[in-house]
Amino acid sequence: MPKSSTSYICQQCGYESPRWLGRCPDCDAWNSFIETLRTKTAASPPNSGKATSAISAITDVEATIGQRYSTEIGELDRVLGGGLIPGSVVLVGGEPGIGKSTLMMVAAHRLSNSTDRAVIYFSGEENPAQLKTRAKRINAVGPSLLVSAETELDSILALIQSKQPLAVVVDSIQTVYDSRLESPPGTVSQIRGCAQHLLASAKESDTAIFLVGHVTKEGLMAGPKLLEHIVDTVLYFEGDRHHNYRLLRAVKNRFGASDELGIFEMTDAGLIEITNPSQLLLSERSTGLPGSAVTTTLEGSRPLLTEIQALVTRSFLANPRRVINGLDYNRTGMLLAVLEKRLGFRLGDQDVFMNVTGGIRLIEPATDLAVTLAVTSSFRDEPCDSLTVAIGEVGLSGEIRSVSRLDVRLREATRQGFQRAIVPRASWSKIHSKLGIEVVPVNALPQAISAMFGIKKG
Repeated sequence: MPKSSTSYICQQCGYESPRWLGRCPDCDAWNSFIETLRTKTAASPPNSGKATSAISAITDVEATIGQRYSTEIGELDRVLGGGLIPGSVVLVGGEPGIGKSTLMMVAAHRLSNSTDRAVIYFSGEENPAQLKTRAKRINAVGPSLLVSAETELDSILALIQSKQPLAVVVDSIQTVYDSRLESPPGTVSQIRGCAQHLLASAKESDTAIFLVGHVTKEGLMAGPKLLEHIVDTVLYFEGDRHHNYRLLRAVKNRFGASDELGIFEMTDAGLIEITNPSQLLLSERSTGLPGSAVTTTLEGSRPLLTEIQALVTRSFLANPRRVINGLDYNRTGMLLAVLEKRLGFRLGDQDVFMNVTGGIRLIEPATDLAVTLAVTSSFRDEPCDSLTVAIGEVGLSGEIRSVSRLDVRLREATRQGFQRAIVPRASWSKIHSKLGIEVVPVNALPQAISAMFGIKKG
């Protein structure tokens, strides 16, 4: 007979303990353990060595993945790697109110209109009447878009089996439950079990499934960092829900690049794609003021021009403040140390505030040079040249190191009207074509600072 036992599972990371713990030893979350009844069944006898599934040489396997369906939303197709793969499972996460349901409703509607197969939208948070009200507001009403408020796993799987839809949206995975499990909906065991069954259904029926997941106040996917290992693609919505712009970032993609970025604007009529994000990010830029520098960063295959702002001011505190938004805190601290050691800037008694406009988070080292020039500009109270971009990684000895795909970055700067670029000499020496922009190659940070502010003086 089945034997039952009790264990305690962390609802943030899935760590399991035989007793209740106040703090999870794996993810450090407090009061996250919930008692869960687990049923153990007797081990089944071995199958006497008989294979239960076919095995083939990889050279004999027919590669069928390649057909993609466009969602008719260019920015979503971009982060998916070019479109939706049949049978794939996509996890879409973000804070409440950020726009996940709006994007999924529009994508479901356009998918259903572009093919002859239906798309099902399962919502455990709204009834069909509420779904239609929202769909009418964003112009996403069509006969091929089916809606349901079903949350029981077996019923959802039965509907998928009977309708054979092109795609399914489950909004959200926290509301779906398997009646065979003792734990309530939203717990780790329910989310993990339901996601695995939906994954199996997607692979069997060739139905693409979107799983919508909420983010907790700590910024973690509720229940489910472990879902990232189950699904094929993980997309995160970023941005402040009190502002208009939304960033959709791919952090995992088995069928495409894992660092692509889509940009949207939230309006009363839903999400609108931003086709020229560089222009958007620089649209409110003020020229002629100290503490601002422009760089070109790569988000996947897309170059983006972004403005980095710095404010350096005398501190009246024993420990001067370092407030960093949109940049890595530790790397920015390293760059400040380089400026102090190599160039003699006395920043130890200065408050330093850094910001990346537009809500973009910059993580690649190619933005180092713009960070140092923005700090230099504010510290010296001298504006950077408004028509110059700065690209390059800064080393600990103050050297300017090479960056990848410099030609792509420079073409984007030229397209946006910039006339000069300060770049690493090592990267520029590998480019043999004219790019329509004046290039100032440098080897070290002092040369870059002289070039930037020398241009201004000249």
